[in-house]
Amino acid sequence: MITHPLLGDLARFGVRLGLERMAGFLSWLGDPHLGYPVVHVAGTNGKGSVVRMTAALLRAQGLRVGEYLSPHLQRVNERIQIDGQEISDAGLNAVLAELDTARRAWVQEALAGEIAAEAALTYFELMTAAAFLSFARARVDVAVVEVGLGGRLDATNVVRPRVCAITSVGIDHTEQLGPDLASIAAEKAGIIKVERPVVVGALPPAALRGGRSIAAERDAPLYELGKDFRLRQERDGRVGVVFGEQVYPDLLVPLAGDHQQENAAVALAALCVAGGVLTPSPDAARLGLAAARHPGRLERLAPDLLIDCAHNPEGAARLATWLREHPPAEGQKRTLLLGMSADKDARTLVVALAPLFDRVLTTHCSHPRALSAGDLAGQIVGVDVPVLPAGPIEQALPLARNGRDEVVVAGSVFLAGAVRDLVGL
Repeated sequence: MITHPLLGDLARFGVRLGLERMAGFLSWLGDPHLGYPVVHVAGTNGKGSVVRMTAALLRAQGLRVGEYLSPHLQRVNERIQIDGQEISDAGLNAVLAELDTARRAWVQEALAGEIAAEAALTYFELMTAAAFLSFARARVDVAVVEVGLGGRLDATNVVRPRVCAITSVGIDHTEQLGPDLASIAAEKAGIIKVERPVVVGALPPAALRGGRSIAAERDAPLYELGKDFRLRQERDGRVGVVFGEQVYPDLLVPLAGDHQQENAAVALAALCVAGGVLTPSPDAARLGLAAARHPGRLERLAPDLLIDCAHNPEGAARLATWLREHPPAEGQKRTLLLGMSADKDARTLVVALAPLFDRVLTTHCSHPRALSAGDLAGQIVGVDVPVLPAGPIEQALPLARNGRDEVVVAGSVFLAGAVRDLVGL
């Protein structure tokens, strides 16, 4: 999925959390990330959706908006967007070439010639710098920035946000973030800045306690879904969001699932507390949310084919809830086409989903972290439905589809992207 040789070269450094390299390099560049207001979004699940909806709300007000998302679904260009348009190949190549030259000069001069591994930028750090520089060059009015991993030590946490949002906290990335909800919540709440407001979605009690504690330490006003702002159900599947005396009625959330309505409420509340030109009118909110798109999330590609990026227990639970609410037609069977990264908890995910399927076919895409179909099948033997390895996704997808039954693809963002490629999207 890496489409630029420089990014491929930097991918060997993997994930290396910490802010010192990023802050030093951005300072060398003239701190491009400090030239515009930022909405900073963290969370185990839902942060990409909140970024997309927040950006759509801002565009509906006539603002020039930068979006930084990760990971990408199909093309690395997706990570950097301005006014809803991905950066072009030429634009991405140009900014990466410029940053490559700059990083070499930075290492040579700012670090007195030290070229140790500790001084090298990672793939994610370079893409983050590319986004910040691109936004500055485009003179965006505001940037909406998604955290890559965790929050406290994530490369994006060099921003000085107008407002922060934490969408959800669940068990994921335990090797980097800690073994329990309290530890993970503390890492995600690390984006909270002194005296800057923070908006949180429906967090588990342990995570909410941690967020409240860190917000209190930093004198950061905290706004909670269900307490300081709330959803209300309206006619024809539409919702309203109530924030204090401000009411946003008749909102259509085009992203499927009740959890996306919660994400919409978080996005709106964040802009309410941001204030000024960032706060939408009810009309702008209605138009903005209706225009929001986020491919790969409960996305139906064909009558028999649904893809979802669920790849952790919380994501699996949300997918299971949606599937229960949308059962297959009478006589129709369901196949789960599953592919996962080697570092994910496959068995927990499948246990949540298996009762809703007639069989599980395992697969893998070409991403270097993908677990082979055979190894994945071996990890989930013993569930109550048949499990069969089906080979790479190019082979597994036509094997799974028979023209009658429903196929649900899940387990990996990169697998969802590979399926979109195969069907020509």
